[in-house]
Amino acid sequence: MGVLMTANEASTRIPLLEREQVTPELASVYDALLAQRGVVPNMFKTVAHVPSLALAFAALLKALLSDGALPGWYKELVATRMSFLCGSEYATKAHSISARQKGATEEQISAARSSFESGPFSDAEKVGFRCTEKLHHSGRELDDASFAELKAAFSVPAIVELVAAASIFEFFPRFVDGLRIPVTPNPRNS
Repeated sequence: MGVLMTANEASTRIPLLEREQVTPELASVYDALLAQRGVVPNMFKTVAHVPSLALAFAALLKALLSDGALPGWYKELVATRMSFLCGSEYATKAHSISARQKGATEEQISAARSSFESGPFSDAEKVGFRCTEKLHHSGRELDDASFAELKAAFSVPAIVELVAAASIFEFFPRFVDGLRIPVTPNPRNS
């Protein structure tokens, strides 16, 4: 497990762009994030320097973390688990907040960060967290036996969503920590 980077250790390497500094198309993304999350994440304020990438990130995350074959709160907990394994304070906090906003309990959020095996999860949800841990080490760790366990617990669309969420949230913690993006303040009304 990594060591969580604290806000004090992070001094942003890229200036954060506020709403009035971005294109009208990105301003509408800022407005949607503010309405949905209560705050515009600092990651978006950073990636806004490349508008096409910011729009692509927003579209990917919306599709990935919305309710689908798996509920959005569970995919946020998978993202929380992977972010914790990567040692990213920024990403762990962000996905914990999003999981809470989508209906995860405090006990589930806490267990996703530490001991999911003894947490308030179904057997299938625990299989998903085990898959997340394997993917954190290497995609090759998702061997035939592990995949058979996934197939017994989830539908094909759910497996695709789970593996996509776990894999993508190996990337985002590295992105925010590599650029030393400061932890986003708590959302209003939280």
